[in-house]
Amino acid sequence: MFEDLRAAILAGGIPIGSRLPSEEKLARSYGVSRPIIREAMRSLQTLGLTRSRSGSGSFVISDSPPPDLAYGAVTARDLIEARPHVEIPAAGWAALRRSEAQLARLMALCDRMEQEVASLTWVGLDSDFHALIAEAAQNALFARIVVESREALQKQSELVNLMADRRMASNIEHRRIAEAIGSGSEAAAQEAMRAHLDRVAAAVTGITARNRKNG
Repeated sequence: MFEDLRAAILAGGIPIGSRLPSEEKLARSYGVSRPIIREAMRSLQTLGLTRSRSGSGSFVISDSPPPDLAYGAVTARDLIEARPHVEIPAAGWAALRRSEAQLARLMALCDRMEQEVASLTWVGLDSDFHALIAEAAQNALFARIVVESREALQKQSELVNLMADRRMASNIEHRRIAEAIGSGSEAAAQEAMRAHLDRVAAAVTGITARNRKNG
């Protein structure tokens, strides 16, 4: 459904200025739930193809997506460049400083993500997972950066899961990070987080490349 709408916009089948059908109509047309439609509509906005107008619906604003993804004031490049400098050391410190209660919460988040079927709920849990690691690192600056980046991280997570189908892989990677933190090994926790961020960056780079090809 998302790819149908995206392809139609890029091909000019839904011209610039057109208003997309309502969530209710799209849900009926594609036989899917409204939360799935909502996710797709948000991702079209993140790709720079549509814009939502309060009370009026979503309108096509471009049939040539920008070469660089942006999540509000934060770009995909910003996140790719900054996250390793914050979240890799934070994972290492969390392995050394986390409390038993924090570890239990981290493992519980892994359980919930693996069982969750609703995409938007999963995205929220994903953001909780990364925020908890920064909290467990007991570094106020790391925690503040992650919290203040939360909205951009959620938009990126939602887009990557929709366009690169990474939820299952992310669940595995999150479990490895949590287990490494639980082991108390700074090096293992850092390596697990590095591997996760590398794979997310690769997925985002792939999406960006598709944007440039279609632009």
